[in-house]
Amino acid sequence: MKKTIIQILLAVVMVAMAYLLYDSIMSPVRFDKTRIAREKAVIERITDIRSAQRGFKQVNGRYTGSFDTLINFVLTAEMEFERQLVSSDDSVGLAKLKKARKKNIEKFTVKAIDTVFGAKKLTPEQVEQLRFIPNSAASNEGTPKEFIMGAGSVMVGNVSVPVFEAKAPYKSFLLDQDEQLLINLIDEQKNVLYRYPGIKVGDLNQATNDAGNWE
Repeated sequence: MKKTIIQILLAVVMVAMAYLLYDSIMSPVRFDKTRIAREKAVIERITDIRSAQRGFKQVNGRYTGSFDTLINFVLTAEMEFERQLVSSDDSVGLAKLKKARKKNIEKFTVKAIDTVFGAKKLTPEQVEQLRFIPNSAASNEGTPKEFIMGAGSVMVGNVSVPVFEAKAPYKSFLLDQDEQLLINLIDEQKNVLYRYPGIKVGDLNQATNDAGNWE
Protein backbone atom coordinates (compact mmCIF):
# COMPACT_ATOMS: atom_id res chain seq x y z
CA MET A 1 0.00 0.00 0.00
CA LYS A 2 2.77 2.40 0.99
CA LYS A 3 4.66 1.57 -2.19
CA THR A 4 1.57 2.32 -4.28
CA ILE A 5 1.12 5.73 -2.62
CA ILE A 6 4.77 6.58 -3.29
CA GLN A 7 4.38 5.56 -6.93
CA ILE A 8 1.29 7.74 -7.28
CA LEU A 9 3.07 10.70 -5.68
CA LEU A 10 6.06 10.22 -7.97
CA ALA A 11 3.74 10.09 -10.98
CA VAL A 12 2.05 13.34 -9.88
CA VAL A 13 5.44 15.01 -9.39
CA MET A 14 6.60 13.86 -12.83
CA VAL A 15 3.42 15.18 -14.46
CA ALA A 16 3.82 18.51 -12.65
CA MET A 17 7.46 18.78 -13.69
CA ALA A 18 6.57 17.95 -17.29
CA TYR A 19 3.88 20.65 -17.25
CA LEU A 20 6.27 23.22 -15.80
CA LEU A 21 8.86 22.34 -18.43
CA TYR A 22 6.26 22.60 -21.21
CA ASP A 23 4.99 25.91 -19.82
CA SER A 24 8.51 27.34 -19.58
CA ILE A 25 8.99 26.54 -23.27
CA MET A 26 5.58 27.75 -24.41
CA SER A 27 5.37 30.97 -22.35
CA PRO A 28 7.80 32.90 -24.60
CA VAL A 29 6.02 31.50 -27.66
CA ARG A 30 2.64 32.69 -26.42
CA PHE A 31 4.11 36.04 -25.42
CA ASP A 32 5.67 36.62 -28.85
CA LYS A 33 2.47 35.58 -30.61
CA THR A 34 0.46 38.09 -28.57
CA ARG A 35 3.11 40.79 -28.96
CA ILE A 36 3.22 40.45 -32.74
CA ALA A 37 -0.59 40.55 -33.06
CA ARG A 38 -0.90 43.58 -30.80
CA GLU A 39 2.00 45.40 -32.45
CA LYS A 40 0.25 44.94 -35.79
CA ALA A 41 -2.92 46.58 -34.45
CA VAL A 42 -0.96 49.46 -32.91
CA ILE A 43 1.02 50.01 -36.12
CA GLU A 44 -2.17 50.14 -38.17
CA ARG A 45 -3.67 52.83 -35.94
CA ILE A 46 -0.50 54.86 -35.53
CA THR A 47 -0.15 54.83 -39.33
CA ASP A 48 -3.65 56.34 -39.52
CA ILE A 49 -2.52 59.02 -37.04
CA ARG A 50 0.44 59.78 -39.31
CA SER A 51 -1.87 60.07 -42.33
CA ALA A 52 -4.15 62.46 -40.44
CA GLN A 53 -1.15 64.52 -39.30
CA ARG A 54 0.14 64.82 -42.86
CA GLY A 55 -3.26 66.04 -44.01
CA PHE A 56 -3.36 68.55 -41.16
CA LYS A 57 0.11 69.81 -42.09
CA GLN A 58 -0.88 70.14 -45.74
CA VAL A 59 -3.63 72.57 -44.73
CA ASN A 60 -2.02 74.31 -41.76
CA GLY A 61 1.70 74.17 -42.47
CA ARG A 62 2.41 72.44 -39.17
CA TYR A 63 1.53 69.37 -37.11
CA THR A 64 -0.59 69.34 -33.98
CA GLY A 65 0.11 67.83 -30.58
CA SER A 66 -3.62 67.70 -29.72
CA PHE A 67 -5.84 64.74 -30.53
CA ASP A 68 -8.91 66.96 -30.11
CA THR A 69 -7.58 69.28 -32.81
CA LEU A 70 -6.49 66.44 -35.10
CA ILE A 71 -9.76 64.52 -34.84
CA ASN A 72 -11.82 67.67 -35.32
CA PHE A 73 -9.78 68.43 -38.46
CA VAL A 74 -10.42 64.99 -39.96
CA LEU A 75 -14.15 65.12 -39.16
CA THR A 76 -14.91 68.69 -40.24
CA ALA A 77 -12.23 70.11 -42.57
CA GLU A 78 -12.19 70.23 -46.35
CA MET A 79 -8.96 70.08 -48.36
CA GLU A 80 -8.37 71.92 -51.63
CA PHE A 81 -6.74 70.27 -54.62
CA GLU A 82 -6.06 71.10 -58.26
CA ARG A 83 -6.51 69.04 -61.40
CA GLN A 84 -6.02 69.51 -65.14
CA LEU A 85 -9.16 69.91 -67.19
CA VAL A 86 -7.57 68.38 -70.28
CA SER A 87 -4.35 66.51 -70.96
CA SER A 88 -1.31 68.59 -71.83
CA ASP A 89 -1.09 66.44 -74.99
CA ASP A 90 -4.64 67.34 -76.07
CA SER A 91 -3.98 70.20 -78.50
CA VAL A 92 -7.65 70.49 -79.46
CA GLY A 93 -8.79 70.68 -75.86
CA LEU A 94 -6.09 73.18 -74.99
CA ALA A 95 -7.08 75.33 -77.96
CA LYS A 96 -10.70 75.36 -76.80
CA LEU A 97 -9.64 76.42 -73.31
CA LYS A 98 -7.46 79.16 -74.73
CA LYS A 99 -10.30 80.38 -76.91
CA ALA A 100 -12.60 80.44 -73.90
CA ARG A 101 -9.87 82.20 -71.91
CA LYS A 102 -9.91 79.46 -69.30
CA LYS A 103 -6.94 78.01 -67.45
CA ASN A 104 -6.20 74.31 -67.65
CA ILE A 105 -6.42 74.05 -63.87
CA GLU A 106 -9.55 73.42 -61.83
CA LYS A 107 -9.67 73.70 -58.06
CA PHE A 108 -11.89 71.38 -56.06
CA THR A 109 -12.40 70.43 -52.41
CA VAL A 110 -12.68 67.06 -50.70
CA LYS A 111 -13.65 66.28 -47.13
CA ALA A 112 -10.54 65.48 -45.09
CA ILE A 113 -11.99 62.18 -43.87
CA ASP A 114 -12.43 61.07 -47.49
CA THR A 115 -8.85 61.77 -48.59
CA VAL A 116 -6.25 61.75 -45.78
CA PHE A 117 -6.35 57.96 -45.34
CA GLY A 118 -5.98 57.26 -49.06
CA ALA A 119 -7.86 54.20 -50.27
CA LYS A 120 -8.61 53.21 -46.69
CA LYS A 121 -11.96 54.53 -45.48
CA LEU A 122 -12.52 55.28 -41.79
CA THR A 123 -15.91 55.97 -40.27
CA PRO A 124 -16.36 58.97 -37.93
CA GLU A 125 -16.54 56.49 -35.05
CA GLN A 126 -13.17 55.00 -36.04
CA VAL A 127 -11.66 58.49 -36.31
CA GLU A 128 -12.84 59.21 -32.76
CA GLN A 129 -10.88 56.15 -31.62
CA LEU A 130 -7.58 57.30 -33.17
CA ARG A 131 -6.30 58.56 -29.82
CA PHE A 132 -6.60 55.17 -28.09
CA ILE A 133 -3.94 52.43 -28.16
CA PRO A 134 -5.45 49.09 -29.30
CA ASN A 135 -5.62 46.44 -26.55
CA SER A 136 -4.58 48.98 -23.91
CA ALA A 137 -7.88 48.52 -22.07
CA ALA A 138 -7.13 44.82 -21.56
CA SER A 139 -3.72 45.79 -20.17
CA ASN A 140 -5.01 48.51 -17.85
CA GLU A 141 -8.06 47.16 -16.05
CA GLY A 142 -10.55 48.28 -18.68
CA THR A 143 -9.28 51.84 -19.11
CA PRO A 144 -7.80 52.47 -22.58
CA LYS A 145 -4.56 54.42 -22.82
CA GLU A 146 -3.96 57.23 -25.30
CA PHE A 147 -1.02 57.45 -27.66
CA ILE A 148 1.61 59.89 -26.41
CA MET A 149 1.67 62.60 -29.06
CA GLY A 150 3.51 65.89 -29.48
CA ALA A 151 4.40 68.37 -32.21
CA GLY A 152 6.99 71.09 -32.71
CA SER A 153 9.79 72.06 -35.06
CA VAL A 154 13.53 71.48 -35.45
CA MET A 155 16.19 73.41 -37.34
CA VAL A 156 17.67 71.66 -40.37
CA GLY A 157 20.42 74.00 -41.48
CA ASN A 158 18.74 77.39 -41.52
CA VAL A 159 15.27 75.98 -42.11
CA SER A 160 12.64 75.34 -39.43
CA VAL A 161 11.04 71.96 -40.15
CA PRO A 162 7.74 70.89 -38.52
CA VAL A 163 7.92 67.56 -36.69
CA PHE A 164 5.63 65.36 -34.64
CA GLU A 165 5.77 62.05 -32.86
CA ALA A 166 3.22 59.55 -31.60
CA LYS A 167 4.16 56.55 -29.53
CA ALA A 168 2.76 53.62 -27.57
CA PRO A 169 5.07 52.06 -24.96
CA TYR A 170 4.99 48.28 -24.64
CA LYS A 171 3.65 48.63 -21.11
CA SER A 172 0.50 50.27 -22.47
CA PHE A 173 -0.60 47.24 -24.48
CA LEU A 174 1.31 44.26 -23.02
CA LEU A 175 0.96 44.87 -19.28
CA ASP A 176 -1.41 41.89 -18.89
CA GLN A 177 1.21 39.50 -20.29
CA ASP A 178 4.05 37.68 -18.54
CA GLU A 179 5.76 40.30 -16.36
CA GLN A 180 9.31 38.98 -16.65
CA LEU A 181 9.09 38.52 -20.41
CA LEU A 182 7.82 42.08 -20.72
CA ILE A 183 10.71 43.36 -18.60
CA ASN A 184 13.14 41.42 -20.79
CA LEU A 185 11.59 42.85 -23.97
CA ILE A 186 11.83 46.44 -22.74
CA ASP A 187 15.40 45.95 -21.52
CA GLU A 188 16.46 44.47 -24.88
CA GLN A 189 14.91 47.34 -26.84
CA LYS A 190 16.45 50.04 -24.63
CA ASN A 191 19.85 48.66 -23.73
CA VAL A 192 20.73 46.26 -26.56
CA LEU A 193 19.00 47.61 -29.66
CA TYR A 194 18.88 51.24 -28.44
CA ARG A 195 15.33 51.62 -29.69
CA TYR A 196 12.16 53.05 -28.21
CA PRO A 197 10.53 50.26 -26.16
CA GLY A 198 7.26 50.26 -28.02
CA ILE A 199 5.80 51.49 -31.30
CA LYS A 200 6.70 55.01 -32.39
CA VAL A 201 6.30 57.22 -35.44
CA GLY A 202 8.11 60.52 -36.03
CA ASP A 203 10.47 62.29 -33.63
CA LEU A 204 10.35 65.60 -31.80
CA ASN A 205 14.13 65.99 -31.83
CA GLN A 206 14.95 65.38 -35.47
CA ALA A 207 13.37 65.40 -38.92
CA THR A 208 12.69 61.76 -39.84
CA ASN A 209 10.09 62.19 -42.60
CA ASP A 210 7.60 60.78 -40.07
CA ALA A 211 9.24 57.33 -40.18
CA GLY A 212 8.03 54.56 -37.89
CA ASN A 213 10.47 52.54 -35.79
CA TRP A 214 9.09 49.33 -37.32
CA GLU A 215 9.92 50.44 -40.87
